Amino acid sequence: MGPSGAGPHRPPLMAAPPDTAPTGEGPAAVTVWLCPHEAVPPLLADTLALRWLDHDERVAGARLRSERDRRRYRVARVLVRRVLSLETGIPEAELDIARSAWGRPYLRAPQGGFPRGEKSLDFNLSHTDGINALAVTRHGRVGIDVERLTRPAGRGPEAVVTVFADEERHRLRALGEGGPRRRVATRLWTLKEAYVKARGIGLGLPFDSFAFTLDDAGRVVSFRPPEDDVAARWRFLGFEAGPDAMVAVAVECDGRGGHTALVNEGFPWQQGPAQRLRFD
Repeated sequence: MGPSGAGPHRPPLMAAPPDTAPTGEGPAAVTVWLCPHEAVPPLLADTLALRWLDHDERVAGARLRSERDRRRYRVARVLVRRVLSLETGIPEAELDIARSAWGRPYLRAPQGGFPRGEKSLDFNLSHTDGINALAVTRHGRVGIDVERLTRPAGRGPEAVVTVFADEERHRLRALGEGGPRRRVATRLWTLKEAYVKARGIGLGLPFDSFAFTLDDAGRVVSFRPPEDDVAARWRFLGFEAGPDAMVAVAVECDGRGGHTALVNEGFPWQQGPAQRLRFD
């Protein structure tokens, strides 16, 4: 993509070759799954939800008004449980998923710890029209956000740039109107959402209290954190999920994780080929 864009276009992720870590690259810091809603047929989603979801999840799903929303909810929740089962070795129905005081879901370790010896495991889910994005890490906290570039006017990130930091608004004003501005606004929005979700404090963190500086390719070149945080604590990644969706990941640096993410597409019936992307 040219200088005014927010990142190079990437080929469909399923076309990526099997992951092979370059020499010295080390293990990935984050595993990401991008799962379209249609990847799980409705009848199968219903069956898996009945078998895997706990009482609170089933009640929350039943409260949704439309069948379309209930179906999307079921796909998202079975995706979370399937991925966490693959990561931990705990059967999907036995995972103990709770919520923090801020409402952020987290996985409680079973008595005696995780079967594979993980000391901790964090996950985060995002969804937009037609797609779910899930990030999992064994190294600190993680946040993820996915947004469509094709949202109607007044509903996309461009409609809320007034909550961005001064330097971000200045960058957007310099781009004028049109596609390039929308791409940069969407990239900034996804990064901000991913960071706030990783912090896990919801609306307690104003979007104008921190800022990202992007290069001409849309990569993060600097991060000005809020007053209660430090920039060196975090790594960021932005990429495109097809031609009209942007994804951002924020992961906490704990000194143990690598510098890459493994990005998978589809529903995780099993671990398959993944694309390895490097954090900014």
